[in-house]
Amino acid sequence: MAPEYAMEGRFSEKSDVYSFGVLMLEIVSGKKNTSFYNHEWSLSLLGCARKLWNEDNGSAFIDQTLYKAESYGEMVRCIHIALLCVQEFSKDRPTISTVLAMLNWEIVDLPVPEQPVFAEKWNRSHVTSSQQSQMGVSINDVTLTMLDGR
Repeated sequence: MAPEYAMEGRFSEKSDVYSFGVLMLEIVSGKKNTSFYNHEWSLSLLGCARKLWNEDNGSAFIDQTLYKAESYGEMVRCIHIALLCVQEFSKDRPTISTVLAMLNWEIVDLPVPEQPVFAEKWNRSHVTSSQQSQMGVSINDVTLTMLDGR
């Protein structure tokens, strides 16, 4: 779900682009975004893709059943395009027609993507109670919701 929709309820064409980018990363990696968590780096699927892409280590992100040396460049390009789609701000994301042009090699030079939103996941099991108190986090799993009428 695009961050602007999740946080503010705003939906646009760029929200679909965000979802398409997540889907591309799921296909390339063979992993679902909702269940992926890298414990070593404390990263989500998007953050892991960004980290490995920045390190020129796309082969570590690509599902080994899809990986072929002759198509490595195309797979890394798909990761690059997907990272452009999942940028935090919708104004930074390409339109879907631009994404298609990139995938069809009509646009050869791709811009460097910004950090994706939700790249890091907070995992309470790795945080001590003193760290939780410093962050103002309760360990009792109780939430309070204030309802306001429209």
